[in-house]
Amino acid sequence: MPKDIDKKKPGRKLPATVIGVDIGGTGIKGGIVDLAKGEIVGERYRIPTPQPATPEAVAGVVAEIVTELSSRPGGPAADVPVGVTFPAIIQHGVARSAANVDKSWVDTDVDALFTRVLGRSVHVINDADAAGLAEVRYGAGKGVAGTVLVITLGTGIGSAFIFNGQLVPNAELGHLEIDGHDAESKASAVARERDGIDWDEYAVRLQRYFSHVEFLFSPELFIVGGGISKRSAEYLPSLDLRTRIVPAQLKNQAGIVGGALQAALLLSPSSTK
Repeated sequence: MPKDIDKKKPGRKLPATVIGVDIGGTGIKGGIVDLAKGEIVGERYRIPTPQPATPEAVAGVVAEIVTELSSRPGGPAADVPVGVTFPAIIQHGVARSAANVDKSWVDTDVDALFTRVLGRSVHVINDADAAGLAEVRYGAGKGVAGTVLVITLGTGIGSAFIFNGQLVPNAELGHLEIDGHDAESKASAVARERDGIDWDEYAVRLQRYFSHVEFLFSPELFIVGGGISKRSAEYLPSLDLRTRIVPAQLKNQAGIVGGALQAALLLSPSSTK
């Protein structure tokens, strides 16, 4: 059984609320996150992703969302950083890839761009990494020590690698080569729909994928996210793994919550409260 994380380490208290923004290929949505509960306060605010999704155009939409959220009663103060998720490899705030957004994002300093346009501190994180942080802090992985792998099944396969509550960023486990194929080309939710296979056959593909990842990393826990996690009863019981595997709990709030949490943790990096 997974061990509990020691929660007695000292650390500074996190801000009560932080704005999180989740950038997707079709929509950009934000919310005010209560960090004590890991929940969005009030309604999310969503604007369609501009087309083309260039850096300046997306930054303008993010600024509009943050302005609206900041104007609400109880909105975070201007000196509290904003957390933003982005569908790319993010290295020291710089995008090293671009998925479902304009290719001009590659090598863009996203932290610096958003900070300039918003006029306040902004921290950017990969979208799957944000979902992973949210799940281990507030969701299915809360209190689990050791390695927790959060795998999101959607257009591709996203992944977050968490060890003892700490994120190891940019673990692109959807791009592992299995049987001569990029894993996500066979085992993503879109691959199931494209190939027209039933849940039993899809479970066979997932078994191959998760068995391989399990052999490589020996995690304490797998958490399965993405829209298809709503149908987890159709395929998770068919998997035969040593590792416990469960559906994600935060669902479509995970990105916003995880982005906000990452910004707060960078403000108070030693905090465990």
